[in-house]
Amino acid sequence: MTKTILVCGDGSGISDAVANKFGAEGFSVALVARSADKLAVGVAALAAKGVKAAAFPTDLGDAAAVTKMVAEVRASLGPITVVHYNAYAGLAGDLTTSSPADLRGAFDVGVTGLVAAVQAALPDLRAQKDAAVLVTGGGLAFYDAKIDAMAVQWNAMGLAVAKAAQHKVVGLLAEKLKADGIYVGEVVVLGMVKGTVFDSGSATLEASTIAAKFWELYGARAATSTNVS
Repeated sequence: MTKTILVCGDGSGISDAVANKFGAEGFSVALVARSADKLAVGVAALAAKGVKAAAFPTDLGDAAAVTKMVAEVRASLGPITVVHYNAYAGLAGDLTTSSPADLRGAFDVGVTGLVAAVQAALPDLRAQKDAAVLVTGGGLAFYDAKIDAMAVQWNAMGLAVAKAAQHKVVGLLAEKLKADGIYVGEVVVLGMVKGTVFDSGSATLEASTIAAKFWELYGARAATSTNVS
């Protein structure tokens, strides 16, 4: 049976590299993001490499839409073996002036969408011995004075809150789903990734390196969290 990876938050950089890595390993690929046009480019690029792929335009901050999307992926590509969650929202940059609605928006994309995707995919994940949930974490999640100062300086306070909550969700899901044989792990990115919106020319990390780390975690099924810097 063909395996399917659900890539939530597709775009240039990490998610694209993960889609290509798992696609090269024989997975069908479901690409999910808001922009149908960008998804079409990703699907075409994968198809050119012989990878079966399909696009599912979805607002990952809308839990109901996420649940509907997972059902559509299952109907189109078959049972989901891996959920890769890479989505984030750069909202509520300044917690002293941003609206509570913006903070909720950052949280919904980074955390609620992840939980909704996992819940909707659980019947598939529980039915497969090599199922996994793989999350792209960020160093902004960590409690550290220097990291907090960086989040304030970058006007990324809402993102830091969402990443901190997401980091906790990964640990909780790893413990909860362990008995079901479902591996849950994250790669925490501690730096700028080349080719992403954060790259101003000084990025040092290769997206392919991070994708390879995800593949390593998936195969080893041991560590819940690992850092890449």
